[in-house]
Amino acid sequence: MIKLENLSKVYRTAYMETTALNNINLHIGKGEFVAVMGPSGCGKSSLLNVVGMIDEPSSGNYYFDGDEVGHRSENNLVEIRKQNIGFIFQNFNLIDDLSVAENVDLPLLYLGYSKAQRQRRVKEALTLVGLESRAHHKPQELSGGQQQRVAVARSVVGDPKLILADEPTGNLDTKNGDDVMNMLGRLKDKGVTIMMVTHSPEHGERADRIINMLDGEIVTPDNAAHLSVVGATADSAHTANAD
Repeated sequence: MIKLENLSKVYRTAYMETTALNNINLHIGKGEFVAVMGPSGCGKSSLLNVVGMIDEPSSGNYYFDGDEVGHRSENNLVEIRKQNIGFIFQNFNLIDDLSVAENVDLPLLYLGYSKAQRQRRVKEALTLVGLESRAHHKPQELSGGQQQRVAVARSVVGDPKLILADEPTGNLDTKNGDDVMNMLGRLKDKGVTIMMVTHSPEHGERADRIINMLDGEIVTPDNAAHLSVVGATADSAHTANAD
């Protein structure tokens, strides 16, 4: 499904150059559930953005479903994304003025489905996440956990081949976080490929495989203990600063 070869991503300004990804080699099989872990600033989100065709790699190759897509035009990438990829964000990214059903319906509008097809798919997606009774509510009328379930429904309504989840449980309590992980597990059982960025070791362990990152690179299992210490230190410092 996903193959990255010697891939790098460098962000450049007039004054500096930052290497976000350095010589990444990665293969993710169809129907696999992988978790990407590492301390803040290690390149996890940059990797997700490249895989999601939001950012173009600076060098190297990206093969999606057998086709090289790393350096295609933006218009071509938009079409590939719409047809194949669903996104789940930490902050839900729902539109407050739209109902739950209308939020879930948005990807189908862009894909050109008929009204009858859209209504059927929206109902199926909301049933999957247990929110069919909330279809006509607005997002602000829901709890945080329910809003994230709406985001999950929106990500799957178009039957994507790949779901990219960026800290999907980061803003949720334990119960709601577990609910979202259970939903991702059910989607994996249906054959959907899932790539999830997470800081939670518990949630990472529920994936088929963990990809550890540090300083823009994928690290070997031998470095995992060092990575855990670095990640814990960074997260502790972030929490202390937030307090």
